[in-house]
Amino acid sequence: MKILVPVKRVVDYNVKIRVKPDGSGVDTANVKMSMNPFDEIAVEEAIRLKEAGVASEVIVVSCGVAQCQETLRAAMAMGADRGILVQTDVELQPLAVAKLLKAVVEKEQPGLVIAGKQAIDDDANQTGQMLAALLGWPQATFASKVEIADGKARVTREVDGGLETVELPLPAVITTDLRLNEPRFATLPNIMKAKKKPVDTLTPEALGVDVTPRLATLKVEEPPKRKAGVMVGSVDELIEKLRNEAKVI
Repeated sequence: MKILVPVKRVVDYNVKIRVKPDGSGVDTANVKMSMNPFDEIAVEEAIRLKEAGVASEVIVVSCGVAQCQETLRAAMAMGADRGILVQTDVELQPLAVAKLLKAVVEKEQPGLVIAGKQAIDDDANQTGQMLAALLGWPQATFASKVEIADGKARVTREVDGGLETVELPLPAVITTDLRLNEPRFATLPNIMKAKKKPVDTLTPEALGVDVTPRLATLKVEEPPKRKAGVMVGSVDELIEKLRNEAKVI
């Protein structure tokens, strides 16, 4: 069984985000980029399933600019077998990415797609669900545990009230939550091996997918700075401020 894992190139989570002076978007010039952390968890889970003998091949796919090859190489250094880059300079929104992934899935015929639940740049949490809908596949989101056996996936999901366990037939789409696993660090030998692993480059046009943005960003601005706290001298003063200034009681 093949496992397909989408990976996204995002601004590194350690970087402080800066908004462009004209408010048109986030400044990414000379900014460190890395693999989306939820996608790292998805890659790790796919590799573990391969190591357990459940899967025969792990394919990673990224959609975006040419530099996304670096993200694919990082995933292959972790243990993925090969990569696919759908190269485009167009700003990709969740529906466009889902359509591109659908085309890649139809081409590769994997038995399972494991994706991060969301990207840390737009926090959309839409692509996995849209992909499952377009494919007509069952889905399990926010996975904190995955077991594959007898052509079925048993997934423990994180929900508001605690944990929910679902069982679904394969092929299926699973999206990962933080507590699913701890991604491994790529070793130097594996980083060197990843440079020789194959990466196929496709285009949206070759896949027959229209990736024209459907939403326009009008303005991006930083959140307002929080006001400094106020020291109070007594409980009575605290209650008075909560009642008359904060108006929360």
